[in-house]
Amino acid sequence: MPQIIHRHLEDLEIEIEKSRSEVSHVFNTYSASNVGLVRTINEDAFYVNEKQRLWLVADGMGGHMRGDKASASVIDSVRSFTPLKTLSESVKDLETRFLLSNITCRNMYGKKIVGSTVAALFAYQSLAVLLWAGDSRIYRLRRGNLALLTEDHSLVQERYRRGEISRDEAQMLPSANVLTRAIGVHQNLRLEMQSSHIRSGDRFLICSDGLYREFAFNEVQTMLRADSPAEILNTLMYEALDRGGKDNITGILINVG
Repeated sequence: MPQIIHRHLEDLEIEIEKSRSEVSHVFNTYSASNVGLVRTINEDAFYVNEKQRLWLVADGMGGHMRGDKASASVIDSVRSFTPLKTLSESVKDLETRFLLSNITCRNMYGKKIVGSTVAALFAYQSLAVLLWAGDSRIYRLRRGNLALLTEDHSLVQERYRRGEISRDEAQMLPSANVLTRAIGVHQNLRLEMQSSHIRSGDRFLICSDGLYREFAFNEVQTMLRADSPAEILNTLMYEALDRGGKDNITGILINVG
């Protein structure tokens, strides 16, 4: 998966200009967060701004001090975001905001590690740009087929990449909780970027690991295929709780019209 390469953003702008159409997508968003059945504090946070076409989930890192403050810092960093004239300028602005959040988290409690994942979707004309660090995920359902658009930054990911274990096996291992990237963990934040063309009928799911780890990949695909998008997220949340709710559970469902 590519890092944020600014020259790549310029190539995407050329591609957008060549395929410019009059189609204007309509986004309907459903979001929810639950502390779960084990933890006492919800360290997850989410942000939805359909007007600015920005959605994101941040998961404060469990096991460290004040993960809720870290995820809140990520959300606060984008509250004043407004898309700029070009895709490149807009994405660079988001990158800068997350880099500043990285500094904020590192300075929050002295030498104590305060961290958070981030998984963000920014829709620019006909393109969805995904930015992430950590193991919060972004899925896309298109014509009944589910694709995972992000790649976890965790110790088990390399074993999955080598084909030693399946994706479902990887997310259940204890080492899946050990992240190799997240906001606030390292002095230099390395965000990852991917892009996807948006089509009418697409469904995007942005979620923390407390949601997806309760399900096999094909189960997520089946539930996202349901006819009523308004009920899909509730079904995922309730089922995750029924299966133990061992972590905070957060999801954003975006239905594209």
